[in-house]
Amino acid sequence: MAPGVSRALADYRAVRVAEVRYELRLDVSATGDAARASNGAPRAAPDTVRGHVVVRFRRAAPGDVILDFRGPRLANVRADGVALGTGAYTANGAHVRVPERALRSAVGGESVLEFDFSALAAPAGASVIRVHDAADRSDYLYTLLVPADANQLFPCFDQPDLKARTTLTLVVPRGWSAVSNGTLADSAADERTTTFRFAESRPISTYLIGFAAGPWARVERTAEGRPVTLYVRRSRLQELGADADSIIAANARAARWLETWFGVPFPFPKLDVVLAPAFPFGGMEHPGAIFYNENSFIYRERPTRPQLLGRASTIYHEVAHQWFGDLVTMRWFDDLWLKEGFATYMAAKVQAGLDPASDAWKTFYLRNKPIAYNVDRTLGTVPVWQALDNLDQAKSAYGPIVYNKAPGVLKQLDALVGDTAFRRGLHDFLSAHAYANATWRDLLASVGTAAGRSLGTWGEAYFLRPGMPVVTQTRGTDGVTLAQRASQPSLSGAAPWPIKTEVLFAGGGREVRVPVELRAATTRVPTPAAVPRPDVVFANAGDLAYAGVVLDSASARWALSFAGTVGDPLLRAMLWGTLWDEVRDARLDPARFVESVVAALPDERDEEIVPFLLGRLTRAVNAYLAPARRDRLLPAVERALRAGADDGARSYGVRKAHLDALVAVAGTPAALAALDSLLDRPEAAGAPLRAPTRWAIVTRLVAANASDAERRLAEETARDTTDPGRRSAFVAGAAHPTAAARRAYFSRYLDDPSLNEEWATGSLGAFDDPRAAALSQPYLRAALDTLPWLQRNRRIFYVNTWTDAFLSGQTSAESLGIVRAFLAARRDLPADLRRKVLQGADELERTVAIRRRWGSMSR
Repeated sequence: MAPGVSRALADYRAVRVAEVRYELRLDVSATGDAARASNGAPRAAPDTVRGHVVVRFRRAAPGDVILDFRGPRLANVRADGVALGTGAYTANGAHVRVPERALRSAVGGESVLEFDFSALAAPAGASVIRVHDAADRSDYLYTLLVPADANQLFPCFDQPDLKARTTLTLVVPRGWSAVSNGTLADSAADERTTTFRFAESRPISTYLIGFAAGPWARVERTAEGRPVTLYVRRSRLQELGADADSIIAANARAARWLETWFGVPFPFPKLDVVLAPAFPFGGMEHPGAIFYNENSFIYRERPTRPQLLGRASTIYHEVAHQWFGDLVTMRWFDDLWLKEGFATYMAAKVQAGLDPASDAWKTFYLRNKPIAYNVDRTLGTVPVWQALDNLDQAKSAYGPIVYNKAPGVLKQLDALVGDTAFRRGLHDFLSAHAYANATWRDLLASVGTAAGRSLGTWGEAYFLRPGMPVVTQTRGTDGVTLAQRASQPSLSGAAPWPIKTEVLFAGGGREVRVPVELRAATTRVPTPAAVPRPDVVFANAGDLAYAGVVLDSASARWALSFAGTVGDPLLRAMLWGTLWDEVRDARLDPARFVESVVAALPDERDEEIVPFLLGRLTRAVNAYLAPARRDRLLPAVERALRAGADDGARSYGVRKAHLDALVAVAGTPAALAALDSLLDRPEAAGAPLRAPTRWAIVTRLVAANASDAERRLAEETARDTTDPGRRSAFVAGAAHPTAAARRAYFSRYLDDPSLNEEWATGSLGAFDDPRAAALSQPYLRAALDTLPWLQRNRRIFYVNTWTDAFLSGQTSAESLGIVRAFLAARRDLPADLRRKVLQGADELERTVAIRRRWGSMSR
C-alpha cells in the first residue's frame, strides 16, 4: 500500500489476478468549454472528470485484491455485487485494498469490483491534459498515462504485465468528437452532451489506454487499403493542408511494410492519429489512436529535409510500437528498451525499406549514436536493462540509453547474426508472446534459436553492463592495433566487449574494409596489400559497432583537413563525429575544429550533415570558447554563415541550416543588425521568412539586448496571435537578459499550474543560454534541489530536459563547484536522480576542462 507500484506488489498481483477487463465510463462534459467562464479565458484550476469503472478479473490465487488509484475521489465501492462501506475496504490515496473476505467468487472464478471516482483535467500534472485554443476559444483534452499514471485516472491494476481488454464510454460536450483505442461502436446526443461508446480493445497494458476529445476537425482517408482518420484542431486544419494526406499515407505505408517484414499482421482493429496540441514529447503509441506532437507535424514555414525525415522517423517509431510495445509488452519497465529501442531501430529499417535512396543508416547514426555516446561516457550512465523497484522510478529510465543506445546495440546484434536470422527471430518472438509480455532474455532466445547460437553472454555484456567500449587506434608499419577500454572502468569493469566491426583502410584513391571481431583487450589488424600506405584508418566503418573510436594521430590529422572530401556520407559524418569527440575530450582546440568546419562548409551539400556540423560549431562558439577567443573568431564565423545562407547555388536545406546557425551564434553588432533587417524582408535563405524562424530571430535579438529588440518583440507578438505564436512569445520572454526576467520565469516553472509542460521545456534553452550563464547561475542550486518534486509532478523526459538545460547552460568552474557541492550535500537524493545530475554535469565538466586547456590560446 506504499506509494507507487512496487515490484513486490506487481509480483503479488501477477499470480492472483488474470484475464482483466475494464468497463470504463468517463464524463468530461463538465470540463473545458462547458465549465469555462463567460469571457472564455483559460483557467489554471483543474476540471473534474467523473467516472465509473467495472473491473472484472479471474481470481488465479487466494488473497486480498489491491488496485492502484491516486484520484481525488472514490465512492460507491462494490465487490461482486455487494456495496462496501468505508470500513470494508482501505483507500490511502495510492491504492485501494479489497479484502478477500469481501469477495464472493471462488479462486478460479470471476470477481467484479465497481467504483465511482473523479480524476482531474489540467494543463499540467493531471492524467487528462487540457489545452485551451485561443484562436477558436475551445478546449481539447487528451490522456497521457505512461509510464504508470493510469491510476491517476481510474482504479486499475497499473502494471504492464496485467493486460486488459477495455471498453470505454465517453460523455463529452455536444459538438465534440472523440477517439480511443477501440473502434467507435455508437454515439448518442442530447441537448447538452454526446456519448461515445467504443468497442472493447484487444488486451493492452494500462499505460496504453487513451482517448482524445474536443471539437476536432477530422480528415478521413483510405491508404494502403486501410481506413485512417486524422484528428487536428479546427484552428490548424488549414495550416496542415495537404500534409494531412502525407501523414496518413506515411502511417499506413509503415504499417503495411512492417506487417510484411515481421510476417505478423497489424495487431489492432484500426489505426487513427491525433495531432495533439502542446504534447510534451514526440509521440505516444496508443493502439488504435497514435498521438503526435502537433508542432512537429504542422510546418509554419517550408520544412527542411531533416525536419521531414524527423517527422517520418517519429511516425515509423510509433507505428513500430504497435508490434514492439503494444502487441508484445515488456513485463516490467526495467525492460523499457525492449519497446523503445526496437521502435527506433525498426524506424530506420522502415526508412531504408520504403526509401532505399534516403541514406537511412546515415540518418540513424546522426540521430542516435552521438546522443547515446555522450550519456554512456558519463559517471551517471546506466545499463540498457535498468533495475526498478517501483514504477515511481520509471520516468528516470526514459532517456538516451533506451532510446539511442539500445537501437545501436540492436544494429550490432543484426550484424552479428545476419539479417535473415534476425528477422526470423523477431517473427518468432512476436508470435510467441502476442498480446502478452516478455523480457530481453525471451527476445535473445528467439533470435539465438533462429541464428543457431547462444546469445546469453553477448546480451549480458550489452544489456546488463553499464558504459561503453572505446577503441583506440595505434598505427604501426604494417598494421593497426585496436585497444579496447571502458569509458568508465569504475562502472563497467575492465573486461573487453565482444564487438563485430569493419576496419577501413583508405589512401591513394583506394579503400578496403576488413571485417573484424574484437574479443580481447587488443587486436592487431594487418594493413591490406591493396592500401599499403593508408591516409586514414577507421575502426568502425559502416557503423556496425556500438563503440567510440579514437583515431590514431595520422588519421586524426588527415580527417581534420580532409573529412569533408570523403565521398561516403555515412563515413564522412562519422569522421566528423570522431573529431568532435576529440574536442569534447579536450584533445583538439575547439577553435581549430570551428575553422575546419568553416573551411569544409562551402563544398558540403548534404542536408543532414550540414546542420550536424553547424550544431557542433554553435556549441563550440557559444560554450567552449572563452569570451576573448570567441570575440576574435566570431566575425569570421558570422560571415561564413551569412554567405552560406545567401548562396543561391545551394539547396534550401543547406541555406536554412546556415541561417539557423547564424541566429544561434550572432553576437557582433553587424550580425545582429543583419538579423534585424531580415524581419523587414519577405524571404531569407531562399524561402519566405515565417515563424518559427522569425521568432528565433526575435529571441536572439532579445537575448543580445539589441537596440530594437523590444519593438521587434512587440511587433511579432501582435503579428502572430496563434497558439504557436503565443508559445514562441513565451520562449522569447525567457531570453530577456535581466535578473527580473529570470526570477519571474523560474517562479512560473515551479508555481504556475496553468503553464503547460511543453511550453516550459521549450523555453529552457533561452533561459539557460550559456552566453548568459551569470543570469541563470543563481537558480542552478534551486533547479537541482527541485528534482524530486519534478520527478513526482512532471511527465517523462521533463527531468532530463530540465537537468541538461541548467547544466549545459553553465560554463564556469564556479558553477561546477555548485553542482559538486549539491551532490556532496544531498546524500538523500535518490540514486536515479543522482545519475541524472551526473549525466548532465559531464557536459559542464568537459566545458570547464576545454576552457582551461585552450582558454589562453592566442588563436
